[in-house]
Amino acid sequence: MGPIALAGDLRLETISSADGFARLAPDWDRLVRAMPRPSPMLLHGWLREWWRHYGEDGGLAVHVAYRDGRLVGALPLCVRARRGLRVLTFVGGEHSALADLLLAPGEGPPTAAALAARVADSDHDFADLYGLPGASLLARTLGDARLRLVERNEAPVLDLDGGWEDVYRTRLSSKKRAQNRRRRRNLAKLGKLDVALARTKDELTTALEDAFALHSIRWNGRPDGSDFATPTGRRFHHAAIRALADADVPRIVTLKVDGRPAAFHYFFALEGRMYVHRMAFDPTLAHYSPGWLNTLDAIEAAAGEGMKRVEFLGGAERYKVELSDRFEPLYEGLGLTRSLRGAAAAGGRVRAIELRKRLKRSEALRRFYFDGLAPARRLAGRLT
Repeated sequence: MGPIALAGDLRLETISSADGFARLAPDWDRLVRAMPRPSPMLLHGWLREWWRHYGEDGGLAVHVAYRDGRLVGALPLCVRARRGLRVLTFVGGEHSALADLLLAPGEGPPTAAALAARVADSDHDFADLYGLPGASLLARTLGDARLRLVERNEAPVLDLDGGWEDVYRTRLSSKKRAQNRRRRRNLAKLGKLDVALARTKDELTTALEDAFALHSIRWNGRPDGSDFATPTGRRFHHAAIRALADADVPRIVTLKVDGRPAAFHYFFALEGRMYVHRMAFDPTLAHYSPGWLNTLDAIEAAAGEGMKRVEFLGGAERYKVELSDRFEPLYEGLGLTRSLRGAAAAGGRVRAIELRKRLKRSEALRRFYFDGLAPARRLAGRLT
């Protein structure tokens, strides 16, 4: 799909090569930072490395808009093969929390509509767009008839406007705060406690290796839907964290006992917000709740830097609900079908997600789904 010139000096283009996408770097992050809910998983370095490590089975289809030679809009998409179908997804796949159409300040609905129309006319069977925010510009521009939103994650949010100490006292009872102090004292009996914040490239590289080790120990023998500590996942995160470190975005907070990592909390700092990405703890220390204590450490560190909001992302785990103020859910957008098989696949995907949600609401069925079906799900994941 070649360049198209529109009225008002707006020019549209579709980038289909990694080199072409690399050339967008100087202006891309400006669009990301202008988002109502800026996504660190849309930053150029993150997307570039994700494509380099995971994009071998697809083709880039990054739609961009220029006005007077300046990048003013973008939509980072790719087409990937899935069961013989061409599926339109975000670059980043299920790493694409808060992905959406990007617009420069001052650009309005006509630019969004021009980009959305270009996407709708691209060569694919259906679109499966994971991670859209509830107020998605892309979904609003396309309309419900062309893109159906299905809630995927509750995505709890915590406001830090009053500072960490005020939030901590407000969110947690005096009994809970006393319990946290007791846990730290008991953990300290095992050895000297340290909280290490990794922020530079060298610090992050070392902390990431500790994070991989803790993640592997934590999930050993249990169903783990992430590929965080797989060989490809390790290479990707090392490359992505180096790419984002120049912009001072990644952080890893590690709780250590006598120098031994007990828990880690890996998050991103962007536009005054903390975005939780990964965490794990040493299960041999579970009695002391090191993961919970380290989460408190990480939020305190973020608040100390002046961050005003925590985006927990993901589901409504108990610790998130206990700390959060509200939910601002993330959605999967399904539609833009261009073939009968694509329409059938999109409908099947909607039904599968809704079934999964019903299973999660039932504790007995939830155990069956997450434990009893874990081997089958892992096998299915390898086949897709």
